[in-house]
Amino acid sequence: MSSFANAIRQLDRLLTPLAKLVAVLSGLCLVFLVFSFGWLVFGRYVLNATPTWVEQVALLLVVTIAFLSTATNAREGVNLSVDIVPLMLPWHRRRWLLAFIDLTLAGFGLLMAVKGYDLTVFAWSTKVPLINVPEGLRNLPLAVGGGLLALFCSVNAGKRFTEGETPPSGEIDAPVKGLE
Repeated sequence: MSSFANAIRQLDRLLTPLAKLVAVLSGLCLVFLVFSFGWLVFGRYVLNATPTWVEQVALLLVVTIAFLSTATNAREGVNLSVDIVPLMLPWHRRRWLLAFIDLTLAGFGLLMAVKGYDLTVFAWSTKVPLINVPEGLRNLPLAVGGGLLALFCSVNAGKRFTEGETPPSGEIDAPVKGLE
């Protein structure tokens, strides 16, 4: 096995706990989002005192959930995609296309990270009304999620070529039946 393959495998192994942590953080944000809306409904209709902070917190949580879960989903290969063209190709060609897709997503993630960082720095001195946190906090998930997307997709692209010549699922090197 080549040193590149070992490096990719080791990097993938190191990224597994990070991906799990990010997925847990995203899940906790979702749970807090649901509870905050429950509190909003309870406050409005039972206490007759609407909590005004819920909308601003919800916006922050939705952005965090979206960008963090997108990165972890791309790592696991469960992101939204249309697979008709790759499924029509034999494995040795398919993995080139899939690697190209991974690298395109990595480039997009890098762009998200750079521009998200710029937005975060630009808006950090302004405060979000009602919750008194920096406005740049809304852009921080864009930068972090973009960086994670770039990292995870780059490793996925490397894995396409280090797992050997046989397809990982054991399929034969032929197009999917009915699509040839």
